[in-house]
Amino acid sequence: QVQLVESGGGFVQAGGSLRLSCTASGGTFSTYVAGWFRQAPGKERELVAAITSGGGAIHADAVKGRFTISRDNAKNAVFLQMDVLKPEDTAVYYCSAGTRPLWYGSPFVDYWGQGTQVTVSS
Repeated sequence: QVQLVESGGGFVQAGGSLRLSCTASGGTFSTYVAGWFRQAPGKERELVAAITSGGGAIHADAVKGRFTISRDNAKNAVFLQMDVLKPEDTAVYYCSAGTRPLWYGSPFVDYWGQGTQVTVSS
């Protein structure tokens, strides 16, 4: 069983930056696809970014050019650097991992973190 623990969420003004971190334990994280999803109140959970075990990454159109996903397999960690934050980025952000292509959406995620709140004020 894999446990994912996020950190780095918080409150920031529009235009600011945050860096989310997620540390995995209990599995072979270096072989997994990893990603970040987010869920705003009243909305469905949506993919933000995903990264393969080899470092190939994709980002949702809404965050492309502002957010960057990365990973450090030696530390069993995945990161999300968020720059030029906007109020519409406000959501709970979830770390995710698994053996399937989770960029196709939530049903393809095997493991979830508990979530970390990101709030962006205007």
